[in-house]
Amino acid sequence: MNDIIKSIEEAQLKSDITPFSVGDTVKVYAKVKEGNRERTQVFEGTVIKRQNGSNRETFTVRKSSNGIGVEKTWPLHSPIVEKIEVTRHGKVRRAKLFYLRDRVGKKAKVKELVK
Repeated sequence: MNDIIKSIEEAQLKSDITPFSVGDTVKVYAKVKEGNRERTQVFEGTVIKRQNGSNRETFTVRKSSNGIGVEKTWPLHSPIVEKIEVTRHGKVRRAKLFYLRDRVGKKAKVKELVK
């Protein structure tokens, strides 16, 4: 039974995912359906968490919109997510960046990782 579930999950995995980690600033291109039209909407922000694995993997992106913090969680292998584009790599020492929720303005930024 377990082998059947694994084979189904492996068939649903995307192969063209750009590698990103927590602390990176990313642009998420998501399909939005409005009535009978479909368009692409971009959501740009900092990745504050990445969890689970396999085809159930999700990631959460946080941005500040008009002074209000907005967080969105997407399934990584969902057909709704067209592509993920990394804008800049962040230098962090945590797996989950929930402390950014309490910060406002320049304090809410993550230092850039220089390679």
